[in-house]
Order: sequence, then structure tokens, then C-alpha cells
Amino acid sequence: MVEETVAVTFHGFGWARPITMIAALAVVASCGLPQVGPNKRQIFAGSVQNNGDAFVVSVNDRVTRATAVTEALGFSEAFKNAASLGSDTIRAGDTLGLTIWENVDDPLLGVEGQAATILDEVQVDGNGFIFIPYAGRIKAAGNSPEAIRRIITSKLEDQTPDPQVEVRRLAGDGATVSLVGAIGGQGVFAIERPTRTLSAMLANAGGLTIEPEIAQVTVIRGKHRGTIWFQDLFDNPRLDIALRAGDRILVEEDSRSFTALGATGGQAQVPFESQNLSALEAIAQVGGLQSNASDPTGIFIFRNEPDVVANAVMGRDDLQGAQRLVYVLDLTQPNGMFMARDFVIRDSDTLYVTEAPFTQWNKAISALTGSATSVNALTGLAGN
Repeated sequence: MVEETVAVTFHGFGWARPITMIAALAVVASCGLPQVGPNKRQIFAGSVQNNGDAFVVSVNDRVTRATAVTEALGFSEAFKNAASLGSDTIRAGDTLGLTIWENVDDPLLGVEGQAATILDEVQVDGNGFIFIPYAGRIKAAGNSPEAIRRIITSKLEDQTPDPQVEVRRLAGDGATVSLVGAIGGQGVFAIERPTRTLSAMLANAGGLTIEPEIAQVTVIRGKHRGTIWFQDLFDNPRLDIALRAGDRILVEEDSRSFTALGATGGQAQVPFESQNLSALEAIAQVGGLQSNASDPTGIFIFRNEPDVVANAVMGRDDLQGAQRLVYVLDLTQPNGMFMARDFVIRDSDTLYVTEAPFTQWNKAISALTGSATSVNALTGLAGN
């Protein structure tokens, strides 16, 4: 009778052991295992469909088209239609060089025996005038060097026979622009014949000191401003605008970024490395998915969408104000990689990759076996 009881007891224990293990795993899991963030079930539980406050949307071709909205950069028509400054037009602040020849032994302006009188660096004053001895005050601003030559000749010919006048425009501050930011040489530069357009002035200042793919160029003219991508400046000749005196040019790196979290190769705030960034490129930019931890069926993009885009995505017209949307990518689907390649990441997006269920199972096993090992160690110490 005792032998039968013992046999039944051991037989029952062998049958109950797997059940006991499963129950223990359930208890461990319910205690809250370490996670890098919410799992898929928890994210879907917060959807509007489950009385949450975010729309959870699976990405497809229609969604990628509706969300492919990028910030438009460019110059206004006023910038693009401005004509190039005449390189010979004199402006207030310009500096002129003058040489006057007189066909007499006793010259009016020069020294006896000296054939020419050289007047270097005659600056045009704020009102646009210059002063020439015996010719008086002459309006220079708005005239070309040739026109000024004729005016001076006319003023002097009554006092000295057949004067020969040469007028040269020297480098001055009559028409200048300022360049700051990620440029080889920051400073104030005169608009001259070779540097009358934006690209030429950037080259004159030493070019960029950042990667061209992420460089933005802003031109501020009075109360107006325009910003373009540096690459577009060379792809579209119309964007190579003519400069104006007083223009301020700022070259800076693209400030957009996204946040990567979860089971990715790296968790960080990540700057954009190109004008347009796809979800697939964003994943690659942070080191890709972790083969031993990531769930390729649970890639989420969290975003606050403007109501126009949100209505287009949801197929509605009653949403007002910014809406919380969570886009879901499943790379295991036949077209999953194409969807990830076509879905555009925008500024301030959060890219989150969930852990694979197998990872959570491993954590539960590790927690249970670790606890059992600790218990056995304590039991061994107590027995000693």
C-alpha cells in the first residue's frame, strides 16, 4: 500500500511539473519584466478604437501618399525676378579712382612738369556726391564711371584745355552683403562684377563648411526672407538669385531630427542626413534592427499630424486641430520593405521598434531560473 501511494505521488508530480512551470512563468510575467518600452498589445490598447487618444494606422500605399508632406523651401517671385545689379552703377559708399591729364605746361590740378594728376580713393558720400577740385561737387550715385568722366570733363574744359579724364570704380562698401554661418569666410563682401549672384558670392566667401546635402541657405532682404536647399541652388538656375545691397546670407545645417527608441541599434535623437528621409533609411541610420531582440512586425512612427493630413489618412473630414497618429510598419509582409522605403519621416517623429515576443519569453525564463538558482543556493547554505 505504501509503495502504491509513493508510485502515485511521483507519477502525479511528473505530470504536474510542466503545469507548475507555466504557472510560475505567468506569475513572473505579471510582476512586470524589464522592457525597452510598450509592446504591440499595449500600443494598440491606447488607440481611439479602444477609447484611447491616438489613431493607430497600418501603412499602405494610400497612407504613404497622404503623409508624403515635406516643408517647401524656396524663394518668392520677388527674389527670383530681381535683375542683376549693373556692375558699373556707382552707389553711395563706393570708392572711385581718378586720373586727369592736362595738355599744358602749367597744369591746373597737378605740378608743373607732371603730365597727370592722380586722385585715388575718392569716396562717394552718403548723399551720392564726390568733390573734385575746380569741378566742384558732382553727383556720382546712379551714374556709371563713363557718365562721371563726361561730367568732370565738361566741368574742367572751361578752365584747362582738352582735359583727359579716367574714372575707375574701386572696391568699396557701396553695395555689400554679409555672410554668416557655416561658410569658409564670414564677413562683409562687396557686390562686384563676378559676385552679383548668390552662388558666386558663396564661392567668393570660401564655400560651405558642412555637408552640401544638409545645408540650407537663407537670404534676408529687408523684411523678407527666403530659404532654399544648397543642392537646389545648383539644380535650379532660377534659384541663383541676384543680390542686392544690404542682403544678409545665412548658411546653416538642417535642424530637423527624429527620435529613435526601442529595440534598435541605437537610441538617440538623430539628425536628418538628407533632404528626404524614409522609414527604412531612418532604421538604417540608427544601426538597423537587432536580430536577437527586434520585432519586424512592430515598427511604429508616432506623430502629431495636422488636421488636413489626418483627415486624408483616416478618410474623414471632421477632425479638427492636430491629431495623434501612430503608423505601423510590418517588414514581414510581402510589400513591407517597399512601404518602409516609401513612408517619409518628418521632423520630430518618434521611431519605435518593439521587442520580439521571444525576447520577453527569454526574460521570463531568465528571471525564473535566476530565482530558482537563488533559492537553491539559500537552501544549500541553510543545510550547511
